Amino acid sequence: MAAFLCRLGRLAFKRRWYVAVLWAGVLACLGLSALRAPGATDSGFSMPGIESQKAFDLMGERFPGAAADGATARVVFVAPDGQKVTAAENKKVVEGAVDELGGGAHVAVVADPFTSKAVSEDGSTAYATVTYRVTADDLTDADRTALEKAVDGARESGLTVEAGGSATDSGGGPGGVAEIIGISVAAVVLLVTFGSLVAAGLPLLTAILGVGITMFTITTLAATFGLSTSTGTLAMMLGLAVGIDYALFVVSRYREERAGGHAPEEAAGLAVGTAGSAVVFAGLTVVIALAGLAVVGVPMLTQMGLAASGAVVVAVLIALTMVPAFLGFWPGAVLSGAARKRGEQDTLDNLGIQDAQEAQEAQDARDNLGTRWARFVWRRPVPVLLLGVLGLGALAVPMTSLQLGMPGDEAKPTSTSERRAYDDLARGFGPGFNGPLTIVVDAKGTDAKAAVTTIAEKIGSTKGVVSVAPPYFNKAADTAVFMATPSTSPTDERTKTLVKTIRDERPAVESATGASFEVTGTTALNIDIADKVQAALFPYLATIVGLAVILLLVVFRSVLVPLKAALGFLLSVLAALGAVVVVFQQGYGAGVFGVEQTGPIMSLMPIFLVGIVFGLAMDYEVFLVSRMREAHVRGETAEQSVVSGFRHSARVVVAAALIMIAVFAGFIGESDSMIKMIGFGLAAAVLLDAFVVRMALVPAVLALLGDRAWWLPRRLDRILPHVDVEGEALSRRPAASALPGQAPEAPVAARL
Repeated sequence: MAAFLCRLGRLAFKRRWYVAVLWAGVLACLGLSALRAPGATDSGFSMPGIESQKAFDLMGERFPGAAADGATARVVFVAPDGQKVTAAENKKVVEGAVDELGGGAHVAVVADPFTSKAVSEDGSTAYATVTYRVTADDLTDADRTALEKAVDGARESGLTVEAGGSATDSGGGPGGVAEIIGISVAAVVLLVTFGSLVAAGLPLLTAILGVGITMFTITTLAATFGLSTSTGTLAMMLGLAVGIDYALFVVSRYREERAGGHAPEEAAGLAVGTAGSAVVFAGLTVVIALAGLAVVGVPMLTQMGLAASGAVVVAVLIALTMVPAFLGFWPGAVLSGAARKRGEQDTLDNLGIQDAQEAQEAQDARDNLGTRWARFVWRRPVPVLLLGVLGLGALAVPMTSLQLGMPGDEAKPTSTSERRAYDDLARGFGPGFNGPLTIVVDAKGTDAKAAVTTIAEKIGSTKGVVSVAPPYFNKAADTAVFMATPSTSPTDERTKTLVKTIRDERPAVESATGASFEVTGTTALNIDIADKVQAALFPYLATIVGLAVILLLVVFRSVLVPLKAALGFLLSVLAALGAVVVVFQQGYGAGVFGVEQTGPIMSLMPIFLVGIVFGLAMDYEVFLVSRMREAHVRGETAEQSVVSGFRHSARVVVAAALIMIAVFAGFIGESDSMIKMIGFGLAAAVLLDAFVVRMALVPAVLALLGDRAWWLPRRLDRILPHVDVEGEALSRRPAASALPGQAPEAPVAARL
């Protein structure tokens, strides 16, 4: 592989105009296709195989035209202290607001609080439910403006009026602020790392090119494959991340080869042949992690994983072709200012060195912070290993109390109308009112009214249910829906127990009535999602870790190194999840990160964390250990191999990790609690994996193993394919001149 990639790198360097025009043409064609393609349709969130989803599907079938996932809004009216909303003057204001709310273009119905019995017992609070014919994503700005106008008009009368529900969520998200912060920090880190504006800008430019191609492709194929509007979110984030990482690694290796005395074209070929091999296998591990999201069984996650996998493949291809092409345009500009001023020949003359082999040896003999740290760990492997493992283990302990759920309006800042509406409803009607359970009764072939009445009475008498609303039937009168209000809040563990209790009582009720029922609604749906994700987490971990271990077994030709990599990742991801639990569930340090309300961890958070961080962790592992493997193949001792790996790759890994931490940490400043949680978790995971696992535990374990780290059974050695990631084949071929005017070098392994 190394020889093939070396030829590819030299070809891209030599034919740089063709390569640049080709990628520019691809970008332009896809951009035009995206402009002409129909927009992505949002079919709504679905999770096959869970009871809540089955109930939603049944409602969609038996109640045609009344979308089960249609947007809703609750407008809450609270009378001033000592007054009631039922007072004539206040009642007139509420009824006027209801009339105005019903005038929206997509409004299906507005429930008047006085006719629908939506007034609290003390008369202080009332609410009007607005039901729309379309989903929240399909609501227009005009719809939301009309809602806000009605709310503002009622407020002017002196009532406290707030609005919540899915219709009030505009799906704003980060709005590009996090991406701007991440790119800005990345530019600074790259500039400090390389000391050259061109070298710093090249990875950013190629990463943006890759993201552009990926997003245009997703937009073009969205309607054909039914991709949702959220499909490209993960692809954009990871495409930017790995695009910078992969280009950074190739450019860094190119600079090393130039410092070793190689001519620009030869240096580009060697960089792609060696660093490019590591990029290919690092990309494969990320693709495995992302494609493995299909194991979870959530269509949205499967689409996001496959789209992000495509972004990674594009990033790899650009790193192997467009990066060497750019190096061909600016072969000297990516070098540091000092290197450009000295000039390559002057550098050799000053050192008294006459050929590139000796130049490379002199380059390798220089110490830097990475080599000093590697030697420090090598001399003290046991204390470093114990400190790292115990520290990560202590952080991981809170993960044992992890509670999954989907935080709603209760997790939003008190400055939002949604949060205030939630609190007003909880005070006026009880905490369970914000999360009613929807009971869907299928009474086909039975005495429907009698069966529904029996089921409603049975559920109403269940401990933990405070009220049951009157049922309403479909036109065929064979299906009914009614609401059961719990006594506890939607995220309370007792509500989860209540849902399980109602479902456990179902066989006896169905046997007595002949009708079946299912429990759904937002609260039950969130509970079901959490259970399914929790059940899928272990198979997902086993799948991606198992496949990655096999891949790394081929790359490093070692049994212990891949196992060490996998165990290190598990430590870092468990510790990151523990940190998330400490801050967002238990509330320690919540104020520092602007977390106003603690609660369960978002159901999909562990899956996202595992998938994204696994890919980045294996990137760092491959980048770092591939240089150690390369040194080992050249005949260096175990200690020399580790030191050599840190000499050449530690700075690159640290720079890549700092960029990722900055990108993810930018999301912590967002007001949305879920975005804040994702940003914190990813930033913590990268911090722990890069700086504790890869920078400390990896050299400590290799120090304890010594040469045994590269042990591979003979039978397995014969079975495994040889892929030559370390570039051994490149040392056996004749080389081009090291510098212009020099004679060709002898084919020696040491110059690599």
